[in-house]
Amino acid sequence: MDERSAGGMVPVNTSVAHPARVYNVWLGGKDHYPADQEAARLAAAANPKIVPAVRANRAFLGRAVRQLAGEAGIRQFLDIGTGIPAADNTHEVAQRVDPGARVVYVDNDPIVLAHARALLVSTEQGATDYVEADLRDVDRILTAARETLDLSQPVALMLVAVLQYVPDADDPHGLARRLLDALAPGSHIVLSHPAADIGAEEVAASMRVYNDRAAEHAGATPRTHAEVTRFFDGAELLDPGVVQLPEWRPDPAGGTSPGELPMWCGVGRKP
Repeated sequence: MDERSAGGMVPVNTSVAHPARVYNVWLGGKDHYPADQEAARLAAAANPKIVPAVRANRAFLGRAVRQLAGEAGIRQFLDIGTGIPAADNTHEVAQRVDPGARVVYVDNDPIVLAHARALLVSTEQGATDYVEADLRDVDRILTAARETLDLSQPVALMLVAVLQYVPDADDPHGLARRLLDALAPGSHIVLSHPAADIGAEEVAASMRVYNDRAAEHAGATPRTHAEVTRFFDGAELLDPGVVQLPEWRPDPAGGTSPGELPMWCGVGRKP
């Protein structure tokens, strides 16, 4: 079944699962279809740590954005694979620190576009924009981003829980490097990724369940600590390096750690 996105132009295939909508299920949102609900339910049954990992991933994004907008003084963010808007989106966190922060979101699901137009509203001093594009289309992303961001000044490149949807055959490490290479010195890369070497059997089982129900070109690939660390080639890793989600600069008031979760994360600075 196809439905139409806002504006009636782009078909939305609701019969197969899409990453942004499945993620929305796990976050407790309402913007998804039965195919997404089934994929989310079965994947979480195969690996019960998925839901706490997804929520810890959202918390990591917030901590990283606060860190970069605050201590590092970053005022521009390129958030690729943004997903359906939820609480504490990148622009909201950044603009609390500096209302003049500028953010460009990128995703390839028309449902995300429909929500982004309505919900990703900037402060008067800052700016937000949305680009409908696939992560693989680096040139399109950079061209569109230049309409809002000054790429001659530092930018935070946000690749949070998105690179798993790029198979090895499409060279995800090369894509990340091309994006970082296009940014000014002092830019940062913020990245998280499902782990192939934490709870490996459960992760593999949940990925199989999800991939069997996902849209074409939307299958997921977990990667090892070494493979995730390679995404930071060309950048200087900030302490504490590539670690599990709860271990990246935890909020002292954040409560009890959820324990071992099957995702790696890190932040690096382009020298």
